[in-house]
Amino acid sequence: MQGVCAFLDLSGARLPVIQAPMAGFAGAELAIAALGAGAVGSLACATLSPDAVIETVATIRAAAAGPLNLNVFCHRLGPVPDSAAWEAQLAPCYVAEDLPRPTTAPPLRRPFDAAMAEAIEAARPEFVSFHFGLPEPALLDRVRATGARLISNATTVAEARFLADKGCDAIIAQGFEAGGHAGHFLDGHKPVGLIALVPQIVDAVDVPVIAAGGIADERGVRAAIALGAGAVQVGTAFLRTPEASPSAPHRAALDRASADDSVFTNLFSGGLARGLRNRLIEAIGPVNAAAPPFPYAGAALAPLRAHAESEGRGDYSPLWAGQGVALARSEPAAALTRRLGLAALAIEELA
Repeated sequence: MQGVCAFLDLSGARLPVIQAPMAGFAGAELAIAALGAGAVGSLACATLSPDAVIETVATIRAAAAGPLNLNVFCHRLGPVPDSAAWEAQLAPCYVAEDLPRPTTAPPLRRPFDAAMAEAIEAARPEFVSFHFGLPEPALLDRVRATGARLISNATTVAEARFLADKGCDAIIAQGFEAGGHAGHFLDGHKPVGLIALVPQIVDAVDVPVIAAGGIADERGVRAAIALGAGAVQVGTAFLRTPEASPSAPHRAALDRASADDSVFTNLFSGGLARGLRNRLIEAIGPVNAAAPPFPYAGAALAPLRAHAESEGRGDYSPLWAGQGVALARSEPAAALTRRLGLAALAIEELA
């Protein structure tokens, strides 16, 4: 069993908090604020080019010291699927918006590859975290050779054991409540709530466990640490800070959301992810069998999303948020980091 002290020794952070990467919704400004307050700051690389990763890391390093985490996606790209059924589902939306059907697709979200490994070798982060399992062994060895600590995401005890056996230095226990993409990778989506998941993973592995999912205030932090977590990873609460970069309609939805507005959906990427209900979800349901697999579903939605967002609407946008959304405050990221981190340290001192 590993606690807060083990995580702090591993990370070099002053507080046992990781600012979640949140691809597309957070950048250098949020990482700088989290680092400055004593947490592990994160940068999502899944939507950045290798050159952009190197440039953004340089910006962060010039502004703040501390442990930086670079996050990458390890999905496998299958053959391009037939999207005719999905396009037919969306056709009424194009008619309602008076938009022509798309003729070209935007770039796909690419999995971690040799070019991104080279960027990590240049950037030399303290941590690299993986979503959707781990990359192929040769790429994993390249990351390990940089000296970075390795973290990956587990949604079940079996996934946690797999990651520990592969040499991960810490494991994120991602509960059912977490916003964004569920990181399952072994045997389908078998969601477990955080209160049940954390102690079982803590008992199953000998590396620090990081709790993620629904944690947005001091009470959630205290519960996670009491269950044996060495740190917490927080996403939705950071989305409500001024340093995050959700769209205006996304931010407005976060401001008014309640826990039951947060649902699993496959509409926006093809992968199951937790976000807030919007017009598209209400029209065709949160999970639709016609949606192509991750990451192909987003291509047909891109023009609808861009058009609606230009008019201040999030009708076709992924409004990622966990079930703790109503507990989050609108406050500076540094204040949030200190508030949650000090709550974790207080519980550790009582243990």
